[in-house]
Amino acid sequence: MNSELAEHSQFKDAETGQFNPKSLIIWPLSQLFRFIEWPMKRIQNLLGLGTMPYIFLLPNLCFFGLFVVLPLFVNFAFSLTGGTNLYLDERAFTGTEQYAFLLDCGNYADPLSCREDRFWKGLFNTAIFITLQLTFLVLFSLITALVLNKKIRARGFFRSVYFFPVLLSPVVVALIWKWILLRDGILNAWLVELSFDKILFFVSPAWAMFWAIFISIWAHMGFYTLIILAGLQAIPPDLYEAAEMDGTKQERIFWRITLPLLWPNLLVVIVLALIKGVQTFDEVFVLTGGGPGTATQFIVQYIYNTGFTNQIQNFGLAAAASVILGVVLFALTMFQLAATRWKDNG
Repeated sequence: MNSELAEHSQFKDAETGQFNPKSLIIWPLSQLFRFIEWPMKRIQNLLGLGTMPYIFLLPNLCFFGLFVVLPLFVNFAFSLTGGTNLYLDERAFTGTEQYAFLLDCGNYADPLSCREDRFWKGLFNTAIFITLQLTFLVLFSLITALVLNKKIRARGFFRSVYFFPVLLSPVVVALIWKWILLRDGILNAWLVELSFDKILFFVSPAWAMFWAIFISIWAHMGFYTLIILAGLQAIPPDLYEAAEMDGTKQERIFWRITLPLLWPNLLVVIVLALIKGVQTFDEVFVLTGGGPGTATQFIVQYIYNTGFTNQIQNFGLAAAASVILGVVLFALTMFQLAATRWKDNG
């Protein structure tokens, strides 16, 4: 077999003239590329070179439109309808009735005064969760990245350890920690060994929210640490050497050199963490189920319960809540980007 293939020039090495086994893989690929090249040349000749980037982007744009843009319009259409029917053409048009129902409040600072208090309770819980989770997530990620950027022993090992939780499924993370925090779990077993009483973590609203925030930080901190660490490694070492030669203190180096040059990476971390925090659902749902009561029921779980798990499934109300959430999240993102531009220009 090899002797027959060796007779063909396409299977011979260009320098030695000997049979090259790698050509058995390269040759089919080259034929495939030639097959693709023919129509692409015709398209380029027909539409011009300037349109080729859009041709290459077209498949991704089609998938994006089919699975992202189209569902957004369908969701908005559902928010303007009422009833329990699933198909859009069978639902009654109600206009902005669903939005009016959600926004009907006597006092927006008091969820209990709202007509749909569960929506506002979920919104308040989400706001508390994001404020605390985002603050400590960015802080701990920054501190961890600064430590891992130094020349410490087993630095590669610690980097992989901090990143490992990111590789786990959110459901797996929640189940592991739930096993630890149960009444008869590992943590309470240790407390008993130390002569302390057991703590019912999932009965106390404060403890439930604390562990929801803690586990979210633990599960996602490695990813954001990696982003900040990449920013730290991109800072030229010459700047630090010049500052040290001038006798600048480490605190001043951090505030005057590290933090300003790291700001673009921190902005990415803040925006991504904000979006991820608003979308938090699976970890907390598996961990606490939104309890005790509604203490850890966030806005995404409210949408899920309203549209799918309640005895009467209200798709229109769930869609309206998701539209409001999307608008709030978009406004927060635009505000952060505008603040960043103002800081850069000012």
